[in-house]
Amino acid sequence: MGRARVSAIWLLRLESIILLGIALYLIIASFTSEVNAPGALVGEIVFALVGATGLFIASRGFAQKKSYGRAPAVLANGIAMGVSYFMITGNFTLVGIPLGALGFVTFLSSLFGYSE
Repeated sequence: MGRARVSAIWLLRLESIILLGIALYLIIASFTSEVNAPGALVGEIVFALVGATGLFIASRGFAQKKSYGRAPAVLANGIAMGVSYFMITGNFTLVGIPLGALGFVTFLSSLFGYSE
């Protein structure tokens, strides 16, 4: 297996675990603090769970040497880089810079990790 493919597999799985952690945090926080917008909170939890599932399935595609994981992985990490840009411009650099770095490395690994 190529280095980019192995990197893509593990980086996508790491991102999946991070999203699961965010969903778990939001679920716990909903019980320990006051929720002003419950609909938005449920939407964020569902989005995080769906995203984590999608990234994990994409990582399995890379592991099985199938092409179905490449496009979603590249798209998701392109979106993550855009989100990190807005976080950085909004002075939320503590999260924006690591998100941008992880998104960029995973983007490149996903882009070059598939070969026929």
